[in-house]
Amino acid sequence: QVQLVESGGGLVQPGGSLRLSCAASGTIFSIQGMGWYRQAPGKQRELVASITSGGRMNYADSVKGRFTISRDSAKKALYLQMNSLKPEDTAVYYCHLATTVDNWGQGTQVTVSS
Repeated sequence: QVQLVESGGGLVQPGGSLRLSCAASGTIFSIQGMGWYRQAPGKQRELVASITSGGRMNYADSVKGRFTISRDSAKKALYLQMNSLKPEDTAVYYCHLATTVDNWGQGTQVTVSS
């Protein structure tokens, strides 16, 4: 069974930065990719950034140039560096691991507010 645990969320002022981390544990086979999603109140969950098993990265247009996804395969960890944060980035951020099934973390709250 795969477990994903996110950390690093919090309250930050507009223009600030946060770094989210996702630690994976358990027996993991056939990794197709990993990514970060977010869900704001009253909105659908949306893809923020993803990285395939081959290392190809993809970003939502709204975060391009501000967010950077990275991974440490040896540590089974995924990261999201978020810079120049905006109030509209406020959401619960979820770590996602795609194997033969979808695996999700419990989410971490990011609030951007002055």
